[in-house]
Amino acid sequence: MMGQLTEAKKGRITPEMREVAKEEGLAPEFIRDNLAQGEIIIPKNVKHSLTCCKAIGKKTKTKVNTNIGTSTDYVALDHELKKLRVAIEAGTDAVMDLSTAGDLDKIRRSILRACPLPLGTVPIYHAAIESIAERVP
Repeated sequence: MMGQLTEAKKGRITPEMREVAKEEGLAPEFIRDNLAQGEIIIPKNVKHSLTCCKAIGKKTKTKVNTNIGTSTDYVALDHELKKLRVAIEAGTDAVMDLSTAGDLDKIRRSILRACPLPLGTVPIYHAAIESIAERVP
């Protein structure tokens, strides 16, 4: 399976490009051409099943992103999953997991499984937390 950028650079229009073009009220060719030029992205990962694709970039609609995540003050995976459900019900377009405490791998896997939207994380947070943990006796 080719990525969206690869397909766009070959001049091909994918079903995802057609889907976002319709949602955005833009021509599929506009989406393809601007993907190829790096002006638009369609966040999509073959390991993460999305219910719908979103286009981000040139001439696309403004997207709403919801930040969720644990902190050293409060670690409760069930609450993060509830926040995710509320955000989805409220119409968010994308989600960021900014977790910095708890079992980060388990938290991210659980959120990823439950999230049908584009999901971002901040790997440097995890690396920093592991680095700090290694220094603390």
